[in-house]
Amino acid sequence: QVQLVESGGGLVQPGGSLRLSCAASGSIFSIRAMGWYRQAPGKERELVAIMTNGGATNYADSVKGRFTISRTNGKNTVYLEMNSLKVEDTAVYYCNARCVGPDYWGQGTQVTVSS
Repeated sequence: QVQLVESGGGLVQPGGSLRLSCAASGSIFSIRAMGWYRQAPGKERELVAIMTNGGATNYADSVKGRFTISRTNGKNTVYLEMNSLKVEDTAVYYCNARCVGPDYWGQGTQVTVSS
């Protein structure tokens, strides 16, 4: 099993920045990719960004050029640097680990963009 612990959410004004972190523990050898999803009220959960162990990345079109995903050299911590935040980025952000076997999810961290 893989445990994921997120941090870094909060309230920020439009145009501001936040950095999310997610640390994985447990069977980290089974992780093949780590990333972030988000779910806004009344909407389905959607992919924000993901990075494979090999460094390949995929971003949602809505965040390209504003968000950057990165992982530590040990690859068991993933970050999401969010810049130029917009009101529509408001959501609960979930860390995800894609593994050999089932995916694992963090508990979620709230990001609110509001003036």
